[in-house]
Amino acid sequence: MNNADSTSSNAAGSVEPNLPSDVELVLRCQRGEMAAFEELVNRYREKVYGLAYGMARNESDAQDIRQETFVRAWQSIHRFRGQSAFYTWLYRITTNLAIDMMRKKSRNQTVTLETPEGAKPIEAQMADTPSGHLPSDEAQRGDLRIAIDRAMAELSPEHRAVILLKDFEGMEYKDIAKAVGCSPGTVMSRLFYARRHLQRLLKDVL
Repeated sequence: MNNADSTSSNAAGSVEPNLPSDVELVLRCQRGEMAAFEELVNRYREKVYGLAYGMARNESDAQDIRQETFVRAWQSIHRFRGQSAFYTWLYRITTNLAIDMMRKKSRNQTVTLETPEGAKPIEAQMADTPSGHLPSDEAQRGDLRIAIDRAMAELSPEHRAVILLKDFEGMEYKDIAKAVGCSPGTVMSRLFYARRHLQRLLKDVL
């Protein structure tokens, strides 16, 4: 593993200077130290869940994907050679699991456009509105959230993955390419299509 991977990994995971880098923790994992892997899990559990939920749009599925991501990461950590940053490698596992799950589900049922599991309906959001916030503003935000969920649901798994990794995670094209297993050019093409598709679907609410 090289220093570039260590720097990138630290930047992505916002690792404090006095904490071990991802590279150090991976090396310890490869020596069989479960405590080092637990540190990596704590460092990335929320980011992995966020990506999984963005892909699956379902709380239960996202939790399952996150759990399986870390199980597979531990099982294959000895094969990690540092050609990419650890978080990129981890996101590739997450993305592949999510795409596989979505493909299996699409063969058995049509994609639902209802509010994702775990999300509050608009009425509940309005009831929880803090004083000083207009209910109409809360309702508009609820409408926007539902519209975004519906628009994201219409994207293919591959297009959904690149827009989440770029626009929500802020990853570089080269890292996204490694995470989803394609060329940077393909990432840019998918991202262009996904953004254009979302803009068209959301033009009435944005």
